[in-house]
Amino acid sequence: MSAETAAMTPVKFGMVGYGFGGRYFHAPLLVAAPECDLIGVMTSSPERQALVAREVPGARTFGSLKELVDAGVEAVAISTPADTHSSVTEEALQLGLAVVCDKPFALNPDAARHTVELADQRGLVLSPYQNRRWDSDFLTVRKLVDEGALGTVTRMESRFERWAPERGPGRSGGGTLLDFGSHLMDQALLLLGATTSVYAEWRIRDSGLEDDVFMAVTHASGARSQLWGSWSQSAPGPRYRVTGTTSTYVLGPADTQENLLLAGETPATLGERWGVEPPESHGTLHTGTTSQPAATERGRWDRFYPTFARAVRGLNVPPVNAHDAVATAVALEAARVSATTGAVVPIHPS
Repeated sequence: MSAETAAMTPVKFGMVGYGFGGRYFHAPLLVAAPECDLIGVMTSSPERQALVAREVPGARTFGSLKELVDAGVEAVAISTPADTHSSVTEEALQLGLAVVCDKPFALNPDAARHTVELADQRGLVLSPYQNRRWDSDFLTVRKLVDEGALGTVTRMESRFERWAPERGPGRSGGGTLLDFGSHLMDQALLLLGATTSVYAEWRIRDSGLEDDVFMAVTHASGARSQLWGSWSQSAPGPRYRVTGTTSTYVLGPADTQENLLLAGETPATLGERWGVEPPESHGTLHTGTTSQPAATERGRWDRFYPTFARAVRGLNVPPVNAHDAVATAVALEAARVSATTGAVVPIHPS
């Protein structure tokens, strides 16, 4: 911890929503971050108010964003149903709050642009909650690429596949394209750059929501990414297969930070053990006919909120640039059109 961080006054945070995401992916990380002071949670549900009282000692519950502001809150983490993200984020910005908005950041590109422009106009810190940029597996891919271990990357295969049909695709998450797809596309854009076209396929469930999503993305660099998302895959493929001009990296098991949070562990309870993956789950680097183990980097979801808090204090940039959410929304909208029409959809530079 830097001297600047140690001396900074913790940012007073509020949470909006205490469903699955708020309860497991936001509250524990906020509580564990010394740079953040979780004041309370906005929720109208008596059941969730009781959960907050039991699970977040010292946190109060509030009925509105205005009440959070009156309590001295400076920033909010929004984890509400997908179709409310834009309206709640913009209400918070209008009240002068810095905002972390869960994925999907918006339901379409126009809504994403409007929200980002509002934050820019008001000079407020806004960050999409793309916590999976700090997955152990993705950090490993980025390190290998940055070190040149793969040569020039030509193709990335990436999957969020699981067997949990009872959980998803949930309407509150906006369907698999916006739920898993938000992370998959964000990582592809971060690693391989801007897109020039997208082709997509999906299966519509009885609920009317799409699942078993596949996206084939062509990047301006010439590289291609192939992305899969599914809640109903009983035989998930490898988390990553990333191929370059000299080597290919393959990783089967995915990052385990989600499992830790669901089990009740946090960065505060595990300390330096947080995000460390066991050696048996590490990936493999293949070069020609030879292969060697590739150690997996430590997962660092614990860095998101401290970095955001320091951005609120003007000590660094936000952990995720809000304009990145617009690029992701544009690519996902192209995927939606493609899956509906069967066509490859071009994306023109904005």
